[in-house]
Amino acid sequence: MAGKNQIAQDDAAPAPEPAPSLEAVARRYSTALTHFFQRRVANKADVPDMVQDVFLRLSKLSDISAIRHPEHYVFQTASSALRDQARREISRLRRAHEEFDDAVHGASDFSPERVLAGKQDVERLRAAVAGLPARTRDVFVFRVFEEMKTIDIAAVLGISQRAVEKHYAKGMAAVTAAMRSNRHV
Repeated sequence: MAGKNQIAQDDAAPAPEPAPSLEAVARRYSTALTHFFQRRVANKADVPDMVQDVFLRLSKLSDISAIRHPEHYVFQTASSALRDQARREISRLRRAHEEFDDAVHGASDFSPERVLAGKQDVERLRAAVAGLPARTRDVFVFRVFEEMKTIDIAAVLGISQRAVEKHYAKGMAAVTAAMRSNRHV
């Protein structure tokens, strides 16, 4: 009897492996993919994104269970993802960029209060300039905002250089006084 049972067992086809689901593939290969990318990328912070990219590509397959050799397919996909990332880095010159670091570049205080104060200062400046007499305002705007030279302003407005200097001084004094008085209010 033992011989017949053994023959029957030998004739029986091996039980087929269950078709892998994306979740099963992810559980099985995520650690291996992580190690694969850690050995191959310069920026280790990119590793989780690269692993995610592989599984995203696999999720786009219509039938993941049709893959005959999942391990080969997964690592071939990882190699493709690695090549694509390298192309993106080259085209965007990613390595030429320097990341912002508070310790190196200095921290910035853009608190809501500071932003509001800046907006209020700009509005006070606009009001102060708008309150200047027309000729003084023109000279002030040309000199301060347009950065024109005194001789060029004189030619545009048809006045002497000395008149430009007087209007500029008058405008600067009025705007400075307006900005100082509004600050202490």
